[in-house]
Amino acid sequence: MVRMDRWQELSVVVEERLKAASANERGVFTAGVAERLMRRHEALPENEQAPFTVGLRPLLNSVWEGVLGDTTAFSAVKRGVAEYMLSEYCHNDGQDGPDDADEAAVTATLDAAHVYLFGCYDFAHWTSRRAVEAAVQHLEYLAEQEVAELVPDSDEALASELQRQLRDLDLILNYSKELRYSRTGLPIDTSVRLRVELRTPLSSQT
Repeated sequence: MVRMDRWQELSVVVEERLKAASANERGVFTAGVAERLMRRHEALPENEQAPFTVGLRPLLNSVWEGVLGDTTAFSAVKRGVAEYMLSEYCHNDGQDGPDDADEAAVTATLDAAHVYLFGCYDFAHWTSRRAVEAAVQHLEYLAEQEVAELVPDSDEALASELQRQLRDLDLILNYSKELRYSRTGLPIDTSVRLRVELRTPLSSQT
């Protein structure tokens, strides 16, 4: 039997945890992963940022509002997904079509929007995997910037991302009772508190 690497073992655990999580918990999880990827992209030099990616910031903010109990965000999220579906970036032209929509923060944001709207496990799982792929891409970016002393081992980076995801799921689980009712709306003061207690730590790069 071939032994799995540490990161592969962690990936299986994340997958099991996401299956066991409620739809609302998965919504918060995917928003957190998308936020980290979006902030990493926004931290790039302006000439390296993709316009389509940064243009999805309002959609991601609306997803956050929705998963934390603001039901008025539903329309904005629905509209944001529809605009993408009707845009040139949603295509079946393969390499011949626009590629901006294949950027990690884009796919994670769109997946987070789908999880919020439909609660599907698959989109949460794809977001988790996209973040793992992005960890490798970030290593390659650091190597290109000639900051070799800052570049960790690839297996280490993959394991670190998945461990981060498990910590996020642990944190979210502590709020499972409140999040159970988030799709039908939470009191404003509860939503405000959850922004501090959930959005802030889930958005952190560390």
